[in-house]
Order: sequence, then structure tokens, then C-alpha cells
Amino acid sequence: MTGGGRGMARLVVAAPSSNAGKTSVATGLIAALTARGLTVSPHKVGPDYIDPGYHGLAAGRPGRNLDPWLVGEERIAPLFLRGALHPRPADVAVVEGVMGLFDGASHPSVEPGFASTAHVAGLLRAPVLLVVDGSSQARSVAALVHGFATFDPGVRLGGVIFNRVGSDRHEAILREALAAAGVPVLGAVRRMEQLHTPSRHLGLIPAAERSDDALATVRRLGEVVAASVDLDAVLALARSAPPLDAAPWDPAAEVAPVRDRPRIAVAGGPAFTFGYAEHTELLEAAGAEVVVVDPLRDETLPEGTAGLVVGGGFPEVHATELSANESLRADVAALAASGAPVVAECAGLLYLSRALDGVPMCGVLDVATAMSPRLTLGYRAAEAVTDSVLAVAGTRVRGHEFHRTHADPPAGAAGAWQWSAATTEGFVGGSVHASYLHLHWAGSPFMAQRFVAACVTAERSENIRAHR
Repeated sequence: MTGGGRGMARLVVAAPSSNAGKTSVATGLIAALTARGLTVSPHKVGPDYIDPGYHGLAAGRPGRNLDPWLVGEERIAPLFLRGALHPRPADVAVVEGVMGLFDGASHPSVEPGFASTAHVAGLLRAPVLLVVDGSSQARSVAALVHGFATFDPGVRLGGVIFNRVGSDRHEAILREALAAAGVPVLGAVRRMEQLHTPSRHLGLIPAAERSDDALATVRRLGEVVAASVDLDAVLALARSAPPLDAAPWDPAAEVAPVRDRPRIAVAGGPAFTFGYAEHTELLEAAGAEVVVVDPLRDETLPEGTAGLVVGGGFPEVHATELSANESLRADVAALAASGAPVVAECAGLLYLSRALDGVPMCGVLDVATAMSPRLTLGYRAAEAVTDSVLAVAGTRVRGHEFHRTHADPPAGAAGAWQWSAATTEGFVGGSVHASYLHLHWAGSPFMAQRFVAACVTAERSENIRAHR
């Protein structure tokens, strides 16, 4: 590695479509290269929270997201380099794509293909390794790969890994077909249903919830990839990436630290697994002490808590256990009532609600939440409706929704965000901000700054002292 990470060996694992097996292959590659003694930096294109959890298990360091919609094109290379250099410099970076290679954000404000895997690969100047599901194909695979190799001259397709190959004969047919397309085959993985990763209403079950099972799956994926893929060829492809003309993202350059050191609790554990590593880094750079609290196990908030962040996850799966932790629910309600800043996203909104599927929650918000048969999913260009601990009214941000629950009512008297003339969403009251909108604070670092400053202001007030 040279140039402070700018010469980082790197490649993007993509696929012609969703469900081709790129998460399994990417995770297996990370695990196999790590088992070789290499330090691997794992990344994921898009807003997905779950895949980076498996990447992190395989690499032994946090998986990081790269999403031009959420953070802006100009931050992709710097954020990539940040992840590649922290907590220590990596030898190689593996970036898993999203959906099909050229599938991007479906929003009228951007060009087709924006925020696609191909878009990010271009911003990173990284070669692409295409995972092709060979289960129902033979010679036709050559036409498919030829199309993906030539569709966009700015994308360098450096190799193919076949997935779900049925037999030695099937593999031979696929390799022969692709020889004419001029794209090297770097591996062929057989069908192995025993490595299927369990899923539910929002996709794969997070690695944090599967514990030992997830570790065993990741380990086995690494073994399979090591036995089925030419790792030397993969590394050679990754090392062919040219230097990046960018400096690593530095959270300390995005925010100014406060004089005090407020303690901010961030919800974690199996029920709240959705989060971006940059959020904690920005809070700490702004002067906060960040402490993780697990609402499934911890009976009280950390002593001296001046603010609380409750991100996304699956509280609906753990509703009974969350409700049974009455002492923590009461502590959260008391903290919010005292005027301490509380920010909740999606699952956090459910936890702060009066009830989730009829099961009592914290009661910070006078709203009932429940599972819904409808999946709400998509990017949002939002505007703040009300002054809050995150933003002043009129502030424009980009986020995304990803939930199969609903709130009744969907917004309070003072709403959080608006992204259509007919819709106001979320709840702002006192120092509480709750919404279904997921945000990436690296794209709007002022939110971390504003939240920490609000915690300091509230901590100095008499009512917060009384709560403590």
C-alpha cells in the first residue's frame, strides 16, 4: 500500500441482478483473504445495514457503506479511504455492490444509474468482479457477460465468478462459453443450500442476531470461496486499481469539538443493529463520549447520560423482551421528559412509541406503531419541517426509508420531515426528534455538531441535573 491509502488494492463485487449471490461471495472473499493473513477493508454500496454486519464478522473490522445519494459523490473516495485506513491500514478492500451492476437511485432529481454499483466503481476507479448465477444457463452466459462488459466503457469488468454451478460438466460449459467473451473466469462456486442465510421481512437476518450461527456461516463461506476461487487472481485484479486522487475523510475536519464532554448513549445489541460507523466518529469528533446501551439487557441508561440516539433495527422481532425491560423504558421516558436530546430513526421511533403491535414501549411519543403488510422502501429528498436538535426548519437532506411497519398518526403536530407536498412525517417535540427517515450524518455532519451542542446545553440545565 502506498500514498496513505491512495494506492489501496481494491475491487468491486457486482452482479447482473439481485439474488445472484454476491453477498455470499463477497463475504466469502473477505473471510478467505483474512484467513490468508491479509487485513481486508469491507465496504457496501448503498444504504444497506445488514450485509456490512456479515462483512464485519469476516474482516474483524466494521463494514462501511458507500452511497452517493446519502453523502454526495465527492465523499465516496474519502470515506472509502477512511475505512481502508481505520482502525489500521488494510492490504486490500472488497466493495460489495447493490442490486444489478447498473441499477441506481430511482429519483427524478438524478440521472439514471446514479448511486449504482457502476457509479461507485467509477468513483473509486476500481475493477469489477461480476458474480453470475449459472444455475439456469449454459452458453447464453457469454452473451450476458459480453453485454455487461461493453455496456459502459467507464466500467472495467476484470473477471467473473460463477455461482450455483451444478456439476463439473456444467462448469466446463460455462468456462468454454466465456472464453470467447474475453473475460477471465476467476472461480466457480457450487450450489450449497446449507450455506443459505436466513431471512425475514426486511431481508437477511442481521449477523448480530445470529451470533455463533453467523460466525459459523461466515467461516464456511470463506472455506468454500478459498476452495472455489483463484484468490491470487483476485488479488492481482485488486492490485491493478490505479491510485485514487483523494484524501481520507476526517471527522475532525467536519465538526468543531465542544468544551464539555457530554455522554451520549447509542442503542445497540440485537434489536438495534442498523447504524453507520461514521455517526459515532462524528459524535466523538464533536466532543462527545459515546456509550453503547443494549435495550434488551441493560436496565438503566449509563450514568450521566446527556443524550440518546436510537437507530434502526428490528424491535418488532424483540418487542416482548424490550417491553419486559420496564426499568430501561422508564429511564428513557424520564430522560426525554427532562429535556435531554433524543434522536430516533425508524426502529427508534417504534421504541419511543406508546405501543408496538399492542405491546407497551417507552411512551415518549403518543403514537401507536404496528407491523404492516406493505414494504416502504426508497430514497427521499427531505426538508426539515420544524427546528429540532438535528436541523433548523428548511434544511434539506437526503435519506432513505426501509420499513414494514407504520405509525398512527404518521406525524405529530410538529413534524420532522417533508418530501412531498401532501406528506409530513415524523415527530418533533421538546428535544425529541423521531422519524422513519434514515440519515447518513457524513452527508450532513452539521447534525452531529448540532446534537452534541444541544446535549451540552441541556446538561447544564437544572432539570437534567435533577434527572442525573
